[in-house]
This record gives sequence, structure tokens and C-alpha cells, in this order.
Amino acid sequence: MDFLRPASWEEALAAKAEHPTAVPIAGGTDVMVEINFDHRRPDVLLDLNRIGELHDWEVGEDTVRLGASVSYTRIIENLRSVLPGLATASHTVASPQIRNRGGVGGNLGCASPAGDAHPALLASGCEVEVASVRGTRMIPIDEFYVGVKRNALAPDELIRAIHLPKADGPQQFSKVGTRNAMVIAVCAFGIALHPSTRTVRTGIGSAAPTPIRAKAAEEFLAAALEEGGFWENGKIIPPAVARQFAELVSGAANPIDDVRGSASYRRHALGVMARRTLGWTWDEYRGNERSARCA
Repeated sequence: MDFLRPASWEEALAAKAEHPTAVPIAGGTDVMVEINFDHRRPDVLLDLNRIGELHDWEVGEDTVRLGASVSYTRIIENLRSVLPGLATASHTVASPQIRNRGGVGGNLGCASPAGDAHPALLASGCEVEVASVRGTRMIPIDEFYVGVKRNALAPDELIRAIHLPKADGPQQFSKVGTRNAMVIAVCAFGIALHPSTRTVRTGIGSAAPTPIRAKAAEEFLAAALEEGGFWENGKIIPPAVARQFAELVSGAANPIDDVRGSASYRRHALGVMARRTLGWTWDEYRGNERSARCA
């Protein structure tokens, strides 16, 4: 196994162009596990840890540009106010040691349906910045996952950054696991309210071949909020609306039975998480609206 350690982004792209099968490694929290268990034996490892720009972020007027190697710990500590959904999801990742090493770029590169960042990324409506010696392109998150542990990257491309809209409303993330830490999600769910566009976005993890959105649930809830004037009046969402939303989220899933949980349990758990996170986000929205009126 060859080990390449470029000192700059340009060197990394050149190395990836010369060795398209090279496996990028930054935090190593996924790749090293696969190598240690002999699930993967790449010919070339491409170490990206010397590339400083991958560890930086920039908060703009409307978006956050998050370097691919920004650790979960730094997201939790520095970006909770602008990326609350992703920060909450980051807090559930494994252990402090892994949160200090791992980042969103690695989650995207591995594209595991159980990756903790994916539901929050889908709910946010972000874009993934990828590059090669041929140039740079932006991939909408809805187009990024193309199969089981497969993403839309070309063989010579690397993930450079993630561009996420700054939260314009409450966001939440919930995860079910067989214990509270160091666990792969049995299933996970993210939701983001977008009052500026009066829309809702969701993300489902570990309950389909790829991370997915519950689009029918989003459309139903957005229509119910609009028709009932809830964005303006801030009233409590009726239980019937919450139940229907939860049922549509459960119906969007396409889970399997495995050692961590049955398909029926995953569907049930997603419905519970959808109902609870909707309640949490809407309570926060109502509180924010009351505070704004009193200011």
C-alpha cells in the first residue's frame, strides 16, 4: 500500500488525478476501521491532513462554507448558532476522540446510509463543493447519494467544502441506537423549518439504501402550516397533523432487517422521532415569534 501526503490542495488534486483509485483519509475514523477489519485494502492512501484550508470555515451573510475536514467538535463549539441541526447531529457522533478527528467530508465520502451528518445535511439543503484538476463543481445534496455507500464524485475528484444555508428557523436531529454512545444508528431523523420560504425539509438515515428525504411528509406539513396560518398565528400544531406527518415519514423509509433492528421497528421509530422533533422545532419557532413580538 502506497501512502501519499500532499502539502497543498493542488498537490492533492494532482495525486488524485494520477491515482484515481486512491482513498482519501483525513480523520480516518471510517477508513481505518475498514482497513483494520480487512473490509478494504486500497492500493493507495491519500492523506489530506496537511492541507490547512480543509480545516477552516467561513460564515457569510447567508451561508456557511465548511471545510471538508472541520471536526465535529469544532462544529459543536463554534457553529451551533448558525447550523443547529448539524451541531446536534455532531454531538451524537461516537466518542469525544472520534468527534475530535472526524468531519463531515468523511461522512460524505463514505456515503454510508447510517452516517450521522446526512439527515442534517439533507434537511439544510446544502451543496457539496468538489474539485479535480479539471475544475470545481457544486453538487446539490439531493443529488449526492447515488447508491449504497456510493456518491456522485468522479474518480479524480475530492470533496473540498460543504456550503450550508445559515439556519433561518429551528432545526432538530434525533437518533436511535442500541446504546447512548459509540453506536451506529439504527435509524436517524433530521428536520429543518425554513420560515423565510415557508418550507420544511427532512432527512432520514439508516432506513434506506441511501440517506433520503421524506418529501411527501415535507409537502404535507408545509401545506398544513400554510393553510392553517400557523406561520403567522404561531398556534400549536394539531395532533392529527403531527400524526399524519409522522406516518408519511415512516412511509418514506425503505429499511431492512439486520442485527441492529428490524425494518418494522425502524419505521415505527422514525414516526416517533418525526413527531417529537416536529414538536421541538415548532415549540422553538413559537417561542422565537413571541420573543420577536415582545421586543
